[in-house]
Amino acid sequence: MNLLEAVADPNLFADQFGGDSWANWRALLGGFYGLPLDETQAAVFHELTNRTPVLSPFGELWLAIGRRGGKSNAAGLLAVFEAFFNDYRSKLAPGEVATVIIVAADRKQARSVMRYIRGLIESCPMLQAMVVRDGQESIELVNRCVIEVMTATHRGIRGYTVCCAILDEIAFWMVDGASPDREIINALRPSLATLNGKLIALSSPYARRGVLWESYRRHFGSDSARVLVAQAPTLTMNPTLDESVVAEAYENDPTAAAAEYGAQFRTDVEGYVTVETLDRCTRPSQLEIMPDSRSTYTAFVDPSGGSADAFTLAIAHQDKDERVIIDCTRAVRPPFSPESVVDEFCKLLKTYRIREVRGDAYAGEWPREQFNKRRISYIRSDKNKSELYKDLLPLLNSGNIELPPDNQLHRELLGLERRTTRGGRDSIDHAPGAHDDLANAIAGVANFTAKPKPAMSINLGWAAIGPCTPY
Repeated sequence: MNLLEAVADPNLFADQFGGDSWANWRALLGGFYGLPLDETQAAVFHELTNRTPVLSPFGELWLAIGRRGGKSNAAGLLAVFEAFFNDYRSKLAPGEVATVIIVAADRKQARSVMRYIRGLIESCPMLQAMVVRDGQESIELVNRCVIEVMTATHRGIRGYTVCCAILDEIAFWMVDGASPDREIINALRPSLATLNGKLIALSSPYARRGVLWESYRRHFGSDSARVLVAQAPTLTMNPTLDESVVAEAYENDPTAAAAEYGAQFRTDVEGYVTVETLDRCTRPSQLEIMPDSRSTYTAFVDPSGGSADAFTLAIAHQDKDERVIIDCTRAVRPPFSPESVVDEFCKLLKTYRIREVRGDAYAGEWPREQFNKRRISYIRSDKNKSELYKDLLPLLNSGNIELPPDNQLHRELLGLERRTTRGGRDSIDHAPGAHDDLANAIAGVANFTAKPKPAMSINLGWAAIGPCTPY
């Protein structure tokens, strides 16, 4: 039974995917599997992929689909079809299992796809009979196939024999850092090779970077026999969504709505700094440098109330070559008692002979009161976070700053984005769903540690003495 037959069968998935609202999804997925399409379906397939249907299956499917377009439902369908409707046992070694993996930025996101998968299984007694064990993050079947969810790390996906990999919201994975999306894909491909498994990546698009953008740029509308790329706005794939929701989003923020609902890659978002630049600025060892009586230190804190963001501190000094040296960092993650963190930070500041600390401009009066209580003056920065990041960038690009070998700091700096606002101004901030608390402390302390270089004086010799008198 092929996929289109399964979604048309009333004993299987007809109730969920047989209606008119799923017609475009059926045309797209039927074309992905190389199934015969009627004239209407072929036209839809061409509209979504800029390609003519072929009667041979593809190995990879990259989907740039608007939000609420049915991506997670479709991912659940594909996971169930690949796990339940295929028998990989002849290709498996004794004790080996074929795995359908659902990879997401975190387990919470991956479990949303797992809920759709369980819904499809529970609605069909024939499928339920094949389940051997149903765990929180995996489902084992009698055909030696397992459906499993996992987070997006290149180390975590090694060692599996994968028959299908579904990569959820891949445009919002880490593009750089400890587990960049490219490294995860590279680690995944050998796992797919044994069973000639399928790679299915789906997301609403975001910035013009990362593997989704690269696949779109290289393969959308191409004649690749292996890779199929589709792009579609929300209402094309989910005509049941209230059109006023989309219209209101475009009215509020046309640029964001074009990505969220129009499935267009954003042109107003760029990366902040490269991996190579950070590597050049990072010392090979010594996470922290002990205080030196010959150095003068400055400090910056990014306060937090203890429920969502980390409370961070950075201490720095300027060396004889006028480089900013980041000596010490602290990041206390929630939950915590804010007063206890202030007390801990003040003790650390005093070991570096620091009696004055600068902090976030939007922290309110509470930090000032708490630090003053412990005889540390708190001065609110007159620059916002974006301005601090703008000032940090020249130090990074010129190598006039030395960073500690802190993985969290690197991830946060690499995750920063430069955006052009609707008014034409540049803004620098973390990506959606990410954090930059430690990076903000680093930017702040670097800004207030770096001394501006004196203006260059030019020695003009005798001509500088006064006006020239001709002989």
